[in-house]
Amino acid sequence: MCGIAGAFAYAAGAPRLREGELRAMRDAMAARGPDGTGEWFSSDGRIAFGHRRLSIVDLRSIADQPMRLAGTEIRIVFNGEIFNYPALRAELVAAGARFETTSDTEVLLHLYAREGEKMLGRLRGMFAFAIHDPAKDALFVARDPFGIKPLYLADDGRTLRFASQVKALLAADAPDTRPDPAGHVGFFLWGHVPDPHTLYRGIRALPAGTSMWIGARGASVPKPFFDLCTALGAPASNPPSLRDAVVDTVAHHMVADVPVGVFLSAGIDSTTLAAIAAEKDAAQLDTVTLGFDAFRGTDNDETALAEAFAKARGTRQHTHWIGRAEFAAERDSLFAAMDQPTVDGINTYFVARAARQTGLKVALSGLGGDEIFAGYPGFAQIPTLVRRARPFAFLGGVLRAATQGWIGAFTSPKYAGVLEYGATFPGAYLLRRALHMPWEISGLLPRALAAEGLAALGYPDTLDRGLAAVPSDRLKVSALEIANYMRDRLLRDSDWAGMAHSIEIRVPFVDPVFLANVLPSLGAPGKRALAGTPVPPLPAELTDRPKTGFVVPVREWLMGEAHPDASLRGLRGWARQVYRAFVPA
Repeated sequence: MCGIAGAFAYAAGAPRLREGELRAMRDAMAARGPDGTGEWFSSDGRIAFGHRRLSIVDLRSIADQPMRLAGTEIRIVFNGEIFNYPALRAELVAAGARFETTSDTEVLLHLYAREGEKMLGRLRGMFAFAIHDPAKDALFVARDPFGIKPLYLADDGRTLRFASQVKALLAADAPDTRPDPAGHVGFFLWGHVPDPHTLYRGIRALPAGTSMWIGARGASVPKPFFDLCTALGAPASNPPSLRDAVVDTVAHHMVADVPVGVFLSAGIDSTTLAAIAAEKDAAQLDTVTLGFDAFRGTDNDETALAEAFAKARGTRQHTHWIGRAEFAAERDSLFAAMDQPTVDGINTYFVARAARQTGLKVALSGLGGDEIFAGYPGFAQIPTLVRRARPFAFLGGVLRAATQGWIGAFTSPKYAGVLEYGATFPGAYLLRRALHMPWEISGLLPRALAAEGLAALGYPDTLDRGLAAVPSDRLKVSALEIANYMRDRLLRDSDWAGMAHSIEIRVPFVDPVFLANVLPSLGAPGKRALAGTPVPPLPAELTDRPKTGFVVPVREWLMGEAHPDASLRGLRGWARQVYRAFVPA
């Protein structure tokens, strides 16, 4: 796990790259890589790579980056982990490749030299990387299928710059920081900025599951190598049992040359991962649980159940308690780490900090279990709403026009759009997940900015993203959750919040091989089937309890005495506070 940065002055006459600029970009991400720094500049000054290293695999300095493939001038900077790299390495060695390290980075270089961009279909992991190929005088960049690892680009028409974080590109020479209307509007719609947008016109994310070439004529259009909706309709041809699928993904995600722990709540997802990991060597497994003073003794306090589970399985349990004062002390650091505005991520920030305090560098998270195993109420609510609203969709616009001005005084403003939006899966999903509805945005942002941003986003129609290819209503909801809430908020929050404390967060449920393996098992009973995969299965006190989610006492911490202004209370008020931290009034 690392932070990468770089630039390619591709256009004729583009100025040589400055060493100071590269180092400013790289070192803006110091927390991503406290174990080492590296840089490389081409002899003509047109290409530069920078790297901050968090050493996880092959801890020796010989595995530092940027890395060159021996006998060639092909170079790479890489952020992430390739979990099937031992098998790929063995295959490459059998084919005659000679390795100087035991790192997954060198595996990528050899695989690229042998297969070019076709390599992407061979990788099982989370990754964002850039490879310079002097034979092509081009840069090849790619991002993993689910977008676990970020990669941001800034192209001024002569030079393309890239980095693992937006703030690194903000440290570059003269980035275009004019507001991106879609990014600003998207934040107020969702509570996060939707990919590929950022708050800035000149900075974009490389879409998940795509690659791109940058040559003398500039950047190509991103080329998909993974399509989620297609994958949801393509189960493995000879799938393993659900237990074997979970054991397989946990085993792959435990590959490291440092200890790997588990974030442990009392939910089925994290306890399943911890139980499977503990089957191998519980005494050496660290489990980390976060407790909140405001929830002690309430239904939202999961610490007692998590501690009892850890004791029963024999793990080394660490429980860390957080209170209002501790949050207040960390608030400025949290905002500085956030990179892009989000209403979430606080829990991950503090549990990652707790993991680092125990000495861990790597931890497994149950993120993705709800999206795959139908853990949210929306899996039942969205198809039901679509069926009920569809016959009355012709009344939708009339109903919203008649009610949107006053209904918010009595209930959720979303009710004004129930018929207009609820008749389709994308519209019903927007109703379910949106923080604000589209007709509210002009009251939050300048009207021209709001109108331009809404037009660029094109919701709800642009949420479709190939849903017609998804074979069931249940999987349609999975597709929407994975491609939006999970990718643009949960995974991004895990990246910045983990890396703020130099913690690599791995997500075994977010894996294309795992998804293909479990597709035949995704009918009823869902989470209960998952809970049955460890040996012994999860106990009834975990499987029979109502789902509460891993919540944070945001209202108690953030909306009370410190902000008496009623407009800053509640989740919507917190969104405005976050926005002000990025866009001061």
